This record gives sequence, C-alpha cells and structure tokens, in this order.
Amino acid sequence: MSAETSVPRPRESDVDISDSALFKGMLSEAEFAFAFFDGDGRVQRVNDVFSDVVNVPADRMLGRQPVEVLAADLSQIITHAVQAVIESDAPVTEGRVRVRSSEGDTRHWSLSFSPVHDEAGELRAIALVGLDVTESRQTEEALRRSEERYRSLVEAQSQLVWITSPTGAVVEDAPQWRAITGQGLEEYLANGWLEVVHPEERPQTEEAWREALRGRTMFEWNYRVRTRASGYRHFEVRAVPIIRHGRVVEWVGANTDVTPQREAEEMRGRLTDQLGAAALRTARLQGATAQLAEALTVEQVVQVIIDVGRTALAADRSAVALLDPDRAALKLINGEGVPEASGVAGEEIPLSSSSVMTMAVNSRRPMFAESPESLKAQLLEAGGEEEILANYLINSDERAWVGLPLLAAGRALGALRFSFTRPQKISQEDGVFLEALAGQCALAVERATLFEREHRTAETLQRSLLPDRLPVVKGLVLAQRFRSGSRHVQVGGDWYDAFVLQDGRVAAVVGDVMGKGVKAAAGMGRIRNAMRALALTNPPPAAVLTGLDRVFEATEEEEQVTTLAYMVVEPVTGEGTLALAGHPPPVLVSPQGTAILCDGEPGTPLGWPTSRRQFRFVVPPGHTAVLYSDGLVENRKRGLDAGLAEICSVVTEAPPEVVSSPHMLLDFLVDRMLSGYEQDDDVTALAIHVPPATKSD
Repeated sequence: MSAETSVPRPRESDVDISDSALFKGMLSEAEFAFAFFDGDGRVQRVNDVFSDVVNVPADRMLGRQPVEVLAADLSQIITHAVQAVIESDAPVTEGRVRVRSSEGDTRHWSLSFSPVHDEAGELRAIALVGLDVTESRQTEEALRRSEERYRSLVEAQSQLVWITSPTGAVVEDAPQWRAITGQGLEEYLANGWLEVVHPEERPQTEEAWREALRGRTMFEWNYRVRTRASGYRHFEVRAVPIIRHGRVVEWVGANTDVTPQREAEEMRGRLTDQLGAAALRTARLQGATAQLAEALTVEQVVQVIIDVGRTALAADRSAVALLDPDRAALKLINGEGVPEASGVAGEEIPLSSSSVMTMAVNSRRPMFAESPESLKAQLLEAGGEEEILANYLINSDERAWVGLPLLAAGRALGALRFSFTRPQKISQEDGVFLEALAGQCALAVERATLFEREHRTAETLQRSLLPDRLPVVKGLVLAQRFRSGSRHVQVGGDWYDAFVLQDGRVAAVVGDVMGKGVKAAAGMGRIRNAMRALALTNPPPAAVLTGLDRVFEATEEEEQVTTLAYMVVEPVTGEGTLALAGHPPPVLVSPQGTAILCDGEPGTPLGWPTSRRQFRFVVPPGHTAVLYSDGLVENRKRGLDAGLAEICSVVTEAPPEVVSSPHMLLDFLVDRMLSGYEQDDDVTALAIHVPPATKSD
C-alpha cells in the first residue's frame, strides 16, 4: 500500500479536532488508516492510508457520505458502524473487512469506530482506525489447511493417534481406539486405555509409562488389548513428549496393530518346533509363504493357493471361498467349484448347508476326509441329505478331501478346499503343515483385502490433491491425463494445475515431487498451493520460481527433489512465457503433426541456488503444447534422451484428427509411450491447445 504523503492537505472542517503538527504527523505517517466523521456521518478528515485502502482521493471524500464515494459493501459497513456509535455513544469494531487494493489483490482490515467528545462531554466526531490484518488472516488460513491435511492423513493411516496431558492423563477423545475396544467416552477418559490392556501385561505397562513420564523420554512398548469382540490383539505403542520452553505441554502417541505380524511369528515358531524333521514340508511352506508375500490382490492370493495345492499337496482340485458374514454364506472365488454342495464359481454356499468348506468354517477346525465313506459320515452328521451325497459320490472321481478354515485372530475369513482322485492318508505332520498353510493363506487374504481397500483410498487421496476440473477459457482448450504408476499403497508426488490469472491469461504447470508416500503427497500439496498463491500475486514464471525457491528452502528437506514446468499463455494468440525448474522440456505439436522440443534453459530443481529465467514460448493458433512428467518419457529400460526423441517420433505417427484434438492427442501419447514398458512411475500430462483462427474471429 502506498506510503506517498504528497496528497493535497485535507480541508479544515468545522469539527473541533486538534490540528497540531503532532496530530498531522500522526495522520500522515502512521501505518494505520484514520478517518473522522461528523454527527451526520459525513467524512471530515482522512489520512493517506485510508485513501489508499478505499482507492479514492481524499479531496473527493471530504464532506460527503460514504455511500456517495465508496464501494457499496464498504460504505454500508462504515455507515452502519458510524450510526451505531452515534446511537450508543460507545465504540464499535468490525473484525474482518475485505478490500481490493489498487494492485488488484484482496486485503483484510480490522476497523474500529470510537466516539470523540469535547470538554463538555458532547459527541463531536466519530473516529475510524483501521489495521491491515491480511498476514494474520493468511497465517490462520494456512494453519487451518495444515490441520485439515494432517487430520485427513492421520485418519487415512492404520495407526491410532492419542494425546495426553503432561501428567499422562487422557484429555482428548480417540474415536478409533474406542471403536476397537468398545469403550464409552467417559470410560476411556477415566484412564480406560489401561483397563483394556491384558491383565498379565498391565502392571509392567503402567510402570513403563510412569517411568517415561518421570524421565520425559520416549515411551516404546507393546501389549495385548481387549477388543470389542472380547478377543485380544497385539499393539505396539510409541509416544513422545512435546516440549516447549523447557516444559512438557502434552504427550502424543500412536498405537499400531501388529497382530498379523505377531501371529505370523508365532506360526513360524510353532512350525520350527513341530516340523523339525519335515524338511520337505517346511520347504514347501516357505515356498508358499514367499509366493503369498508377493501376492498383492485377492485374485493373486487365490491363484497362489491353487498353485500350492497342485504342487505342495498334489491336489487334483482346489477351491477358495470367502465369507460374507452379513449373508452367512461363502462366496466361491475360483472356478473349480464345490461339487458336493452343487456350487459354482461366483455363487454362494449358505453356512447352513453341508459341505467340506462350510464344516471347516463352522467348526473353526480343519476337516479331513480320507475316503468317500469318511466324507459321507461327516456330512450326514452335519445335517447333509443322504440322497444328494450318494449321487455326488457315485458320479465324482474325488476320493479324499481337505477343508481348511481361513482364520485371522480367531475371525473366519473363508475356507480352502483341496480334493484328490485317490484315497489320501492325512498324517499328523500333514495336519500341521495344512494348518500352517491355512494360517499363511489367511494372513495373505487379510493383507490383500486391506491392500485393495487402502490402495483405493490412496488413489482417492492423490486425486483429491489434484484439480477437480480444468478451467474453460475462450480461445484455449486444456486437457490432462493422470495415470498412477504405484502398485503399492502409496500416493505419488506428480501433479498438474491450470487456472486463470487476474489479467485473463492462463497459468499451466506440471510438477514432480520425487518419491512416494504421504511425505511426497504432502510436499506436492504445499508446493502446489504456494505456486498458486505466488502466481496470482506476481504471475511471471521467473518470479514464481524464485518465490518457490524461498518456500522450498523454508518448508522442504534438501533431499526432496522437486521439478516443474510453468508457463503463462494468452488465450486466442497463444503468446506466453515459460520457465523450467529441472523439468523435461514441453513439446510443441504443429497442426501438421510435427513436434519440437522447447530449447529453453532447463534450470535446476526447486531449492537449488540459481537465478531463475523465463523465456518466450508461443503456442500459435492450431498448435498444442504438452507439459508432462518424466514418467511419460523415462523408465528403467529407457533413458531420458531416448524418451524425448521417442515422443517426438510418436507425434509424427498421430493421425490428423488426433493432432487437432488435445484430448485424443494425450491419449495417443500416453498409450504409445507406455506400450511395451512396465509402468513404474506416475504419468502426468497437460495439453494447452490454441484453436486455429476462424473468419468469425
């Protein structure tokens, strides 16, 4: 805001206000906005700051009502406040007033209105004092966004976060913890967390916690917790003191459910004790475990189970079914079926029916039938119909059966079925092996189910950090493509953005925060938000990149490599400027299908000491500029230089109708550039197309 004091000196009013040199100096030099109004609400005196705030010269305001010279919303606020002071003879404060400055940006002001009395106590004027609170407002907004991001990311993780007072007393609710333990809020706040720790481990846990409180040291422990279902699950806990000015202000901790890992460890220990002499079975189990560990989805786990049944057990047929507890039924996953229950793949087998798999699930124990007679006897005892069983045994070549429940922490997930076309003797060692195999399969199924759910959550999180839609601008067509390259439950750091600047030009950017996971996504969100703020304030690319360097140094770690390509383009004409921060150069595609790589200075990644430069980059009518991440042109088998040459070659192969459509062009480029390669990185592309001029234009 201008501090220029050469504005003509305000007229003297008939209001009795001191006109000393000290008072005049205060009005002209203060950083606050001052204004005085008479009893009729007319402006009597203002300082330069107030004149700059309302963007109206002082001499135009003097002697007039605010409604005559100020913007409607601002004049209404001031008029009402002045009237309120006159009626109540008491100060009035307007905490938040938004005003657009002469530079075009929005500023926030806090306005205070106070009565001014003469020596006789009569109201002679109303004084307005304004304070620019834009920075504090922006700080509050940044803190709010940071808290929202932190809360969302914590809720998306599997850890249970909790907070206590400096003395260790629980002072805040932990809904995730109570959902697992079934505790009420009052019970949890009354030291309820300790009440659900296993009685055998409770004294040691409490003493370790007290010792950490006394020593103000990190608390690391593990214990079993009683769940809502009255079973116990294993948790690891880590808590740290938050120290401020030498004093502990609170403790923040996180509990992680490690039951699957503990069960796997216990299972491996039992196998070591029971299968010491069964080297072959142990090798087979290890092979199955390794295969299951590599299986990410339920479909992959099922395929591994079928393969293990054929190789390790020499089973002739295998079947996998998962439990739907709401429907009290097993749903068959693979196609070999359950003949004795007349089930086929995709169908459901009610738990009330009699079959090898339902018996295993209902009893929570393995079911072995070494002969048709044994199978018939067991199924009849379970309520099976003799006529159906006799018909099945006559027409089936199966002669031995194994049913295994899939259990995780005592909870049934489904069942396995292996059958043999010859009688099969199931020894005690075989039973141990099969039980261990079922345990590993259950853990794999549970992990795969969790993966599929969290993978969808991760993809949703990453896409939520990207724009919902691109702006629609006359004289410009924008298109984008994003394809996740992560096979694991991790979000990436690729991003794009496009938005309209105040002067009508369009800003377009594609960036890449190296790495995967929440850290990369959080860094991406910070840089994207900072870039928007900088671009809307001072849009030239070189200025934006210089500002981002400062933001990066203040908020990001040195090893966090971040690159981006940022351009500002004029709709219709395609005139623009571009700056690169260690990012691959844009490709300019002509209407004839030729491709030219931008030869501008590549620059260095954000945060590296450099003098940022921008250069002219024109997208002539009919042409398309493509910004992209390195995942489009670079992978394990193709270097960057080869990828840049290949993308230019691919453009020449595009049909005319593809070249003229930015949406079709991006689909064509992504499909062709990834064809024949395993995608191991996110792919992001943003097209800026300037339509050719028409006669109507």
